[in-house]
Amino acid sequence: MSLFKQRQAKPVGPRKNQWRDPQGERAKKYASREGRATRTSVAHWVGVVTSAACGASLVVFGANYSGPALQQLLEIKTITVDGLSRLDKQQVIDLAKVKPGAPLHHIVTTVIKDRVEAHPWVKAAEVTRVPFHELRIAIRERKPAAIVRTESQNVLCDEDGYVLTKLGQLDDEALPLVTGIDLHGLMRGTESVRQAVMSGVELAKVVGQSFDGRLHVLADNPSNLVALVQGMRFQFGDEALTEQWDRFRRVKPTLKTRNGDGQGRGVSEVDLRYENRIILREGG
Repeated sequence: MSLFKQRQAKPVGPRKNQWRDPQGERAKKYASREGRATRTSVAHWVGVVTSAACGASLVVFGANYSGPALQQLLEIKTITVDGLSRLDKQQVIDLAKVKPGAPLHHIVTTVIKDRVEAHPWVKAAEVTRVPFHELRIAIRERKPAAIVRTESQNVLCDEDGYVLTKLGQLDDEALPLVTGIDLHGLMRGTESVRQAVMSGVELAKVVGQSFDGRLHVLADNPSNLVALVQGMRFQFGDEALTEQWDRFRRVKPTLKTRNGDGQGRGVSEVDLRYENRIILREGG
């Protein structure tokens, strides 16, 4: 018997194809991963859509059942008005057309601002919603600065030349008087007419630094304003009013002016229309 057994041959059968394609294997793995990613993405978006639908349903449900409670929580209970002098609070509230109990979140502040600023005495308004129940209106009023006298009546104006109110024959001697103004242009707010009134107000401030008493400004010709005060007549040209008046102030201590009632000799007219010159005229 041989020490080494002869290895028996395997039975011959059909040949199996054991060759593998590496690229094919990778393609299968890639397709598998793509399939899993697609299924995951679809599941994710299904969850998102479902959540959104549930959220929308909850919002609708909440709006239907909590609307009155929300309105009560945000309703206006206080209307605060600051900065009043001539106007009163109720006038401003009437202009705003807002009533307590209205929903605060429904208020459009720009609309309220425009309504309030439409009043001639209101120069500017600021409207603020203050959580949770307050509407605050801050007013900056116009200030009377001049009386504009026309043939038919007196008109009260502010320093910007805007009409505050018609006075009829009433007057306020504490304010400067401006004449020579076109009434129709003034009421329409014509720019050139407003500028004439503004120049009169500025002139009153300048002359008031040196003279007491009411100033009367003749504004027929805006490039040649005339000021009357204490029996004296001042003529101004196109140069800045302050510069013209400074020239007069430098020589004023040397002048002998007329008496306050316009009587007696002395300087009765000062012409400042010419640059670097002052023309003085005496009256008897």
